[in-house]
Amino acid sequence: MANLVRREVVESARTIVVKVGTNVLTRPDDTLDLSRIASLSDQIHRVRQTGRQVVLVSSGAVGAGLSILGLKKRPDDLAHLQAAAASGQAHLIHLYNEAFQRFGTHAAQILVTANDFKNRSRYLNVRNTINTLFEYGVVPIINENDTVSINEIKFGDNDRLAAMVTNLLHDPLLVILSIVDGLYDRDPSDPQAQHIPLVESWDDELMGMASDQQSTRGTGGMKSKLDAVRTATAVGECVIIANGTDPQVLDRILDGDEVGTLFLAKGTSVPAWKRWIGFTVPPRGKVTIDTGAVRAIEEQGRSLLAIGIAGVEGEFDRGSVVALVDPQGRELARGLTNYDAQTVRKIAGKRSAAISELLGGVRYAEVIHRDNLVLTR
Repeated sequence: MANLVRREVVESARTIVVKVGTNVLTRPDDTLDLSRIASLSDQIHRVRQTGRQVVLVSSGAVGAGLSILGLKKRPDDLAHLQAAAASGQAHLIHLYNEAFQRFGTHAAQILVTANDFKNRSRYLNVRNTINTLFEYGVVPIINENDTVSINEIKFGDNDRLAAMVTNLLHDPLLVILSIVDGLYDRDPSDPQAQHIPLVESWDDELMGMASDQQSTRGTGGMKSKLDAVRTATAVGECVIIANGTDPQVLDRILDGDEVGTLFLAKGTSVPAWKRWIGFTVPPRGKVTIDTGAVRAIEEQGRSLLAIGIAGVEGEFDRGSVVALVDPQGRELARGLTNYDAQTVRKIAGKRSAAISELLGGVRYAEVIHRDNLVLTR
């Protein structure tokens, strides 16, 4: 049955980012479910016929590689895991391309690592590539480049990747397809579990409803999906978590049916530059600020001055993203610092006259200017 809130969310979205997990795409024996890929491609085609663009963030490369390499279970060591991803990714994109060719279009492969989002120019290149593919009527299919990723440059899972891709685009709706019907108030295997169709505003207590359980094939669970939800809704985007095994799940979402769980956006949309600062780049350090600075930043939209700084953790360069935390250690904002860590330690708690004497002049009046500052809570 159509829902007015859902209709409004869908009608305002010009781009649909669909994240599909390994468990949706594979059978219990770890082989790819070809009928599921065909069904998903059919639905994406129907979404595109409405004039919307679609980006597909697809897991499944390692699962596809297991059957190709004759492996009975997911490898534990990095080399064999990357070999499975390399062989499986080629097969997976081939299947998608064949499926979309039935409708006169093609699939394009985009493989990324977390470093592509940490670096501003590479981040913009990813966005430009996606937009150019849209011009040619091609469906971008994005996955982490598992063949080269190591712990230091991994996203962690494709739920986080999908949220970061959503942050790149104009007027998006993020749809995360899993094997559960959205969020429940407890582990969905519990007979007493109640499905939650709508979450109007983010609350950290939602994490307590998520199970830690992961499958042997996927890398994420409900907690990772809720992390992605928090990232997307914080910058003004809506998210739906739904069951990807439903052969008409995208059709039903497009019709405004009450399927899965809809998470509404928090406030207005955040500009792309601030999305990158606040919700894409991991902070290089941490700056503790006093209660006066907390009020100035959160309530008055002010810049961070040196006098409000109580402590500095980590080493960072000028221009790095740092996290701002209150006296209790809770993060409230992130921003681009005008000074490196050593200098910030030197000028912390000082007034401008004292800073000028310490540094031989004041190059920047603010440690972080409000234009480069983003609230994160």
